[in-house]
Amino acid sequence: MAAEQFDKVADFLDLSDELRERCKWPKRLITVTVPVRRDDGSTELYFGHRVQHHLTRGPVKGGLRYHPAVDLGEVAALAMWMNWKCALMDLPYGGGKGGICCDPRNMSIAELERMTRRFTMEMIPFIGPETDVMAPDMGTNEQTMAWITDTYSTHAGHLEPAIVTGKPLTLQGSAGRTQATGHGVAFLASSALNKLDLPVRGSTAIVQGFGNVGSHAAQTMASYGMKVIGISDVNGAIWNPEGIDVKALKAYEIEHRTVVGFPGAEPVDPAKMLTEPCDVLAPCALDRVIHGDNAGQLQCKILAEGANGPTTPEADRIIDARGDIFVIPDILCNAGGVTVSYFEWVQNLQRFQWTEREVITKLETRLHASFEKVVGFAQRNNISQRTAAQAIAIKTAADAKAARGMFP
Repeated sequence: MAAEQFDKVADFLDLSDELRERCKWPKRLITVTVPVRRDDGSTELYFGHRVQHHLTRGPVKGGLRYHPAVDLGEVAALAMWMNWKCALMDLPYGGGKGGICCDPRNMSIAELERMTRRFTMEMIPFIGPETDVMAPDMGTNEQTMAWITDTYSTHAGHLEPAIVTGKPLTLQGSAGRTQATGHGVAFLASSALNKLDLPVRGSTAIVQGFGNVGSHAAQTMASYGMKVIGISDVNGAIWNPEGIDVKALKAYEIEHRTVVGFPGAEPVDPAKMLTEPCDVLAPCALDRVIHGDNAGQLQCKILAEGANGPTTPEADRIIDARGDIFVIPDILCNAGGVTVSYFEWVQNLQRFQWTEREVITKLETRLHASFEKVVGFAQRNNISQRTAAQAIAIKTAADAKAARGMFP
């Protein structure tokens, strides 16, 4: 998907063959073995990956995920998308991504710690505050980042908080980081409603996924006065046309580890939920959930892509042909996380902490500027907003490479 999207935009931009190849391929693809001593005394070998797409505009930035499906191809695609995201948001970063092929649900805290610390040691020649700055992703969290911070700092001989973002506040993490991605999804959805002259208060939303992104997106939407009528997670989906009490649902989900069975809503088929009528549809979990089989059945006015790659190229063609859905592409819609990660990195380098209000205000200012830039570029060039966002981003990276030239 990432390569197909790149080729389409490179054709639109008429990039030279040299710049096209240099912008497309990652700078580094790193795979390491990560032996871990299990709690029962046995040793298990895992494979860890890190892809650094470009360092032309600054250190690479991107998450670290723990998941059974992690492989080098997936990590490389996510690094490419992150490269575009940073360029679109005008952050001084290239794109990076990492992961370990494992199932964290079947590992103890002690095993996860040993795996994280060993992976960090394997990565030390390739990471640093000015080289590669990791962050939490699927299957990882602020505790994972704390272990990386401690391992790297122990090796360096002093605390180096800028080695990762998404850390606990006690280790110089940033206020506002946890809710940043979901807040950004809701903020941009409200911006799109305003753009379409639709009222924000009373509008309806469906959120696919109730993890960190989906739960905070739903909570922020509810705080705006929007009615969240459908929510799903990995176990199932729930529905209430009068609006779900998101705060009560979050408390229920913390206790039961699922949204299924929540007394304030009825069960609904997760696939069918995506095609129900609503003002905002926000896929905030898995990739490729909007595809050729359901894109023609969507009944939303706005598609707010909180997940990475939730819409396939085939679905894009169907949505573009329809022309009745306002798409907020993933590299814009879920850029809140990396933007506040940038703010955290800046605070760490300065040894200075901002308040949550400062962080959220700065985030909304950047998101609004990028939103207007993408919508304006799409209208001027009569192209989709996904193509517009990617074109702005890829041209930014290509211009930087052209300006720096090639050494030797």
